[in-house]
Amino acid sequence: MLVVSYMKRVRCDLSPVTNPRFMQVFARDFMRCVAGNIAVTFALLLPLLLIGAGLSIDYLRAYGTYSEMQAELDLALIAAIKQVDNLSADEIEDVIHDWFGAQTRVSTFSLDDISVDIDGSTISAIARARVPTTLMQIAGIDSVPVSVGSAVAGPATSYLNVYLVLDKSASMLLASNTPDQAKMTSTLGCAFACHDGEIHTVAGVKYNTNYAYSSTHGVELRTDVLLHAINQVLDTVESIDPSGSRIKVGLYRIAATAAATLPPTFDISAVRTTLSNPTNLLTSSSSTDGTFFNDALGVLTPMVGVSGDGVSESSPLKLVMMITDGVQSHRSWVTSSNWKKCVWSATPTCPMSANSRLVGPLNPEWCDPIKNNGSTVATVYTTYLPVTSDWGYNGTLGATMASSAWSSTWGGDLHAGVSSSITRLDYLPIALEDCATSAQYFMQATSDSEITESLTTLFTRYLSSVRLTR
Repeated sequence: MLVVSYMKRVRCDLSPVTNPRFMQVFARDFMRCVAGNIAVTFALLLPLLLIGAGLSIDYLRAYGTYSEMQAELDLALIAAIKQVDNLSADEIEDVIHDWFGAQTRVSTFSLDDISVDIDGSTISAIARARVPTTLMQIAGIDSVPVSVGSAVAGPATSYLNVYLVLDKSASMLLASNTPDQAKMTSTLGCAFACHDGEIHTVAGVKYNTNYAYSSTHGVELRTDVLLHAINQVLDTVESIDPSGSRIKVGLYRIAATAAATLPPTFDISAVRTTLSNPTNLLTSSSSTDGTFFNDALGVLTPMVGVSGDGVSESSPLKLVMMITDGVQSHRSWVTSSNWKKCVWSATPTCPMSANSRLVGPLNPEWCDPIKNNGSTVATVYTTYLPVTSDWGYNGTLGATMASSAWSSTWGGDLHAGVSSSITRLDYLPIALEDCATSAQYFMQATSDSEITESLTTLFTRYLSSVRLTR
């Protein structure tokens, strides 16, 4: 009636009531009359238009829910896998449920098909939800199903090469604990077990080097502690890769340059043997009188090469762990060419070499090529202890960064917000933290226990990092 009434108002005569062929004529005249076609067409298409609009609106709402659920499920699994070594499979499932439930704004959802592989450090899960519709309810569609899946794996499930880089400078021969430092200082006047040929006679016994005394009297040195810490890391490797088929370990030393003592190998027993053999120059029985990080790290970079994705032995992830005091130095840069000008007394002094300005922290930019190749760089700073009674220390590490050639010769730029009046000693940890991939991969260690703890902590911290696999 509404349509007919409308068409009458626009002068369409569609009332042939006297015509015996009523329906045939009505249909013919209706088709000829176009005045009401727009209203009819709109009336017929309106439900389809509403459904189409509903599809767009409800699809966008469903996609927004999908994106949110995917992000939150990824985060839930990442949070859970960091605890894979401490919790049972059921407890990890609870972590996933709690995290996802607390983060997502989806009111009704289900978490299904949760798989937790503690031994392999992998977790996967699927989250499902139904998003209520709006206009699509015209077509009888009350909700849209949404399903997302995620899986994470830690480096412990990947192929991995670990490069253990040991500083072989004489400063690593510092006695590792306070009693041994006091013994060395009171007896020899130096807490370092150097190999530089300073002869001492103690209780009628002649010692040609400080190391000869320390090794005879059971003094534990930082290098000794470092080797113990590395063995603990090797224990961890064996525990997470008992078959010896995914994680390789290599041994490297840095001094005037870098050298590969043992390229990465699956044979952990070979690593232990190499580490303890004095002829391999990794134990306390050997050291060098200088460390040139600018040369050594440049040589080390191609030895490490480009990191892969960890999915195959030929494309391993790569972790470089450097244990060092971070001092760029050489003994000749400190000592004078004319020792006759030294004043020997209770507090001896000597004229400083002009090159003493070269002694200072490594430039963190020298670490960039290794990081740019995709490797993770972790640094352990074995704290260089101040020796304020020593003229050589006071003129080098005890002096300010402003008085050094760190910028002019080594190209270094001070960390933002750090004054150039800071001592070179105090800048060492800043430089080594900047050398690391991130702050979480830097630790400072002073005592023997801290050295062991820091090395194992950094390694397990790396193993707890994750990658999304789908």
